[in-house]
Amino acid sequence: MSASGGNRAIIAAFLANMGIALAKFVAWFLSGSASMLAEAIHSVADSGNQLLLLLGGRRARKAADKEHPFGHGRERYVYAFVVAIILFSVGGLFSIYEGVDKLIHPHEVENVWIPIGVLIVAIVLESFSLRTAIQESNHVREKGQSWVSFVRRAKAPELPVVLLEDVAALTGLAFALFGVGMTAITHNPLFDAIGTLMIGTLLILVAITLGIETKSLLVGEGATDADHDRIVGAIENGPEVYKLIHIKTLYLGPDELLVAAKLALPTDKSLHEVARDIDVVEARIREAVPTARVIYLEPDVYRPGDDPSPPTEDFVIRALD
Repeated sequence: MSASGGNRAIIAAFLANMGIALAKFVAWFLSGSASMLAEAIHSVADSGNQLLLLLGGRRARKAADKEHPFGHGRERYVYAFVVAIILFSVGGLFSIYEGVDKLIHPHEVENVWIPIGVLIVAIVLESFSLRTAIQESNHVREKGQSWVSFVRRAKAPELPVVLLEDVAALTGLAFALFGVGMTAITHNPLFDAIGTLMIGTLLILVAITLGIETKSLLVGEGATDADHDRIVGAIENGPEVYKLIHIKTLYLGPDELLVAAKLALPTDKSLHEVARDIDVVEARIREAVPTARVIYLEPDVYRPGDDPSPPTEDFVIRALD
């Protein structure tokens, strides 16, 4: 994912959420609707989340140093994980608290058409934000890849986070519209409290999903199956390597992949020839997978006694990434 693409989606979501949050707070103040207050807090939390994502992207661009020799790329994962926690604690728990409070202490919703109008406008604005996120995601989403797979497999966290936030925001607005609308029709404030509880439950589910996915990135993920196969092919598609003994990959950041492999090379070559062959293999790997920016190739001697099966062109010993 290009950083600019992710930033465009984040900024679009931030601007939409700030305007929507202000309108929701005004509607809550005039109507007293718990659903509107929950949605206002939801929008404020989303705005803070987008600022954190922008900050994480900026800090991730810091140059490598002695203390962090592989750079700061993973800071984007850290801030995405913090976003999930904020969405859970600030948005979800507050909404559930407010919904329970309104179940215990119900009160009439005043000026009910004001929050309904605000919710309809908010749905339109959030739809534009979601459209921007979808357009930017389509630039990096593989052909035929489902949206669920994109969210689960994407190495850059910003777009999946914004996508989930926007989908949750639209769903939450629908829940709020249900609660306020049914309250207006039936004059029963119970529906307003139910809508608030639905919003809180939705936010918690989205936060858990985000937390699980970003935790996996923080722990460390290897290359996708497709990129792994491209790297193996780049190593083997040439006369330099006699046998690929093992290979490991690790994402140092969304746009930087580490590749470490042990290669069996012919024993009749000089040190100068071995160094030249390794340079050639590295160039092929970078051409096949441009994100493979940190490459360590260790030359070794193939020992037939350690492997009773004779080597063939398509025989590869692969370590699990």
